[in-house]
Amino acid sequence: MSEAETIQFSPRNRAGAQTTSAHAHSSHPATTCFTRPELNAILNLYGRKVAAGEWRDYAIDFGREKAVFSVFRRASEVPLYRIEKNPKLVVVRISGWGQDGPYRRRPGFGSLIEGMSGFAAINGFGDREPVLPPMYLADGFAGLFGASAALIALRAAEQSGRGQVVDLPLLDPLFAMLGPQAAAYRLTGKIKPRTGSRSTNSAPRNVYRCKDGLYVALSASTQKMAERTLSAVGRPELIDDPRYRTNGERVKHAAELDAIIGAFIAQRTQAENVAFFEQAEVTIGPIYDVRQILEDPHFIEREIIADYPDDEMDAFPMHHVVPRLLGTPGSIRSPAPKLGQHNRELLGVSASEYKRLLETGVVHE
Repeated sequence: MSEAETIQFSPRNRAGAQTTSAHAHSSHPATTCFTRPELNAILNLYGRKVAAGEWRDYAIDFGREKAVFSVFRRASEVPLYRIEKNPKLVVVRISGWGQDGPYRRRPGFGSLIEGMSGFAAINGFGDREPVLPPMYLADGFAGLFGASAALIALRAAEQSGRGQVVDLPLLDPLFAMLGPQAAAYRLTGKIKPRTGSRSTNSAPRNVYRCKDGLYVALSASTQKMAERTLSAVGRPELIDDPRYRTNGERVKHAAELDAIIGAFIAQRTQAENVAFFEQAEVTIGPIYDVRQILEDPHFIEREIIADYPDDEMDAFPMHHVVPRLLGTPGSIRSPAPKLGQHNRELLGVSASEYKRLLETGVVHE
């Protein structure tokens, strides 16, 4: 994999521009943070200013031994054309719903997948509407699955001499991460309810408000931990109470149990609660916002966040390389490329021809 190049084709959207940002940074911080292929090109696959298929003639003619394509939606047609020229290519085709099936031509925004995958149906509270995630959950899982799929396909190509296409919709990875939803429904005939931060499998487990308005997360999913929790909040007699003696009974009486624990936690600040329960060997942790993350000594010492050069911000704070390989640690070798930054390099055409491609809308910068 160390010799393989990662190349991303980004399509121009129908409005004629890449997605704009509400931030001061010219590109959305998420783009700079997560979009880190070695090379990026923008091709206009929606325009009709050029003859049908003309853009195919400007797809990359790879002389490289190995390359991994990260391609999106309709732009994914480009590298498929070049597989005929270089059968060792590994192509990751990212779409909303997959390359076949009745929904293959539907719009593929992450929000739609997060709704249809079943995630929103189990997220939030039962007396309110289902809740979509406030970030790119479907896209993120697809990226992780895509990275592992590319590695597997490259390994197979080393052995067989042939690359392959990875059909990677946003839908499949997110559904897979939701676990045995289908099996549980078939077994019980019941649809999993929305329970907020409570668990339907163990109790106590919830988020609790502290005296200073901040929150902590507490999970006592084992019998021993539940008993420690009850003792820590000054209610050891509840250990033998029939309502709380077993995990099954605690789940049934989770609301009453949360009220007892919540009242105790509400008397202390977040820091005081964490210190107190850690001393009592109860599994608890603070609910952090990003300000607290940036100031936390564990994040700082482990360099979980690192500053990287950025043309506009000088230093762009983002996650370090994950995971950490102790023998061969990774590094971020270059800033995220601007969209279309490598058009000229990848297309390999003359200056006059590139100018024509810009004027006819085949490529964009």
